[in-house]
Amino acid sequence: MHRSRSVNAGLVSGGFALLASAAVMVAMPADAATAGCSVDYTVSSQWQGGFGANVSITNLGDPVSSWTLTWSYGAGQTVTQAWNATVTQSGAAVSAKNAGYNGSIATGGTASFGFNGSWTGSNPVPSGFALNGVNCTGSTGPSTPPTTQPTTPPTTQPTSPSTSPSTSPSAPSGNC
Repeated sequence: MHRSRSVNAGLVSGGFALLASAAVMVAMPADAATAGCSVDYTVSSQWQGGFGANVSITNLGDPVSSWTLTWSYGAGQTVTQAWNATVTQSGAAVSAKNAGYNGSIATGGTASFGFNGSWTGSNPVPSGFALNGVNCTGSTGPSTPPTTQPTTPPTTQPTSPSTSPSTSPSAPSGNC
C-alpha cells in the first residue's frame, strides 16, 4: 500500500514539474511579434574621400508598418546625402528611417534606400545592423522578451514513509 503512495507522490511531484515547465513555455505574450531581417549593404561606387552605397532590407518576420535601420561605422565614415530614407548620424552611429511611401515591409518583402558618404583612410562595410531594435541576423526570433517571469517548481519534495511494513507472509513455525 505504501509503495503505491510513493509512486503516486512521485507522479504528483513529476506533475508539478511538468506544470512548471508548461508555464515557462507559455510565458511569451500571445501578441508578441516575430522579428528578423537580413541586410544587403553594397558600396556601389567609391572615389578618393567619397562613396555611394545601396542598402536593401529583407523582412524575415511579421509585417512592419514603419522601420528604422541602425548601424555603426568603424572607420569614421559619414553620410552626406540620402534618398528613400531619412538618414541621421551621431558620431559612428547611423540611423535610417523609412520615407512616408516605403514604411511597410511585408513578410519576405524588401525596402531599399541609398546614400552618399565620405571617408578618410578606409571604407569598410559595417558588420552589424538592427531593424526596429532587433539585430539583423538572417533569422527570426521574438521581437520582445517575455514580460512575465516563469514559475518555479515547488522546493519541497513529498515525504516518503520512514518504515514500510513487510508484505511477504511469515514462515510457519514448527513442523506439520
